[in-house]
Amino acid sequence: MRVTKFEHATLRLDQNDDTLLIDPGSFTAPLHDLSGLVAIVLTHEHPDHWTQEHLDRILRAAPGTPIFGPEGVAKAAEGYEITVVSPGDTVEVGAFTLRFFGGTHAVIHSSIPTIDNVGVLVNDTFYYPGDSYAVPEGVEVGTLAAPLGAPWLKIGDAIDYVLAVKPRRAFGTHDMTLSVIGKNMHRQRLQWATEQGGGEFLVLEPGDTVDL
Repeated sequence: MRVTKFEHATLRLDQNDDTLLIDPGSFTAPLHDLSGLVAIVLTHEHPDHWTQEHLDRILRAAPGTPIFGPEGVAKAAEGYEITVVSPGDTVEVGAFTLRFFGGTHAVIHSSIPTIDNVGVLVNDTFYYPGDSYAVPEGVEVGTLAAPLGAPWLKIGDAIDYVLAVKPRRAFGTHDMTLSVIGKNMHRQRLQWATEQGGGEFLVLEPGDTVDL
């Protein structure tokens, strides 16, 4: 399975001839070569994780592609056919087995309502938590896409999260809110956390890939 990181929180996974997209949002450039697309996962409703413009463009290229997301996404994306998923659900689509965890977005501030969020485990090896610190209990995570920067993120909490997951490999995502200096600082912290569990931290820029 190959994982490609795009801008901010958008991820593409390819297995055989099938493609899975996760969180094509407002900070991400248009995506191309989607002939093998079998599913889209939207972890939550915030626009940096999905936009109508992206979905319309993607569905024109791959009509009928199923979209999976929590109840909040189904309400926010009214007019699109969203298959609602919850923590504990498992979905098989094309070459991918998707298992969902978490349930709630990390707290930004007490004045801002919390929303639905699901983390997704793909083929029992690759995990992305969306905007949360949800640990997939009972799972040995092969590769973790770990958030680097966000209004809800404190680097100490992100470090503790990686320490809790203990992935064999990790790379940073959710990073468009950081300067180059800030991004590199946070990567160094998560590298340290990954190495405490014997794992390897990878530096991926938009368009970079890693084979799992």
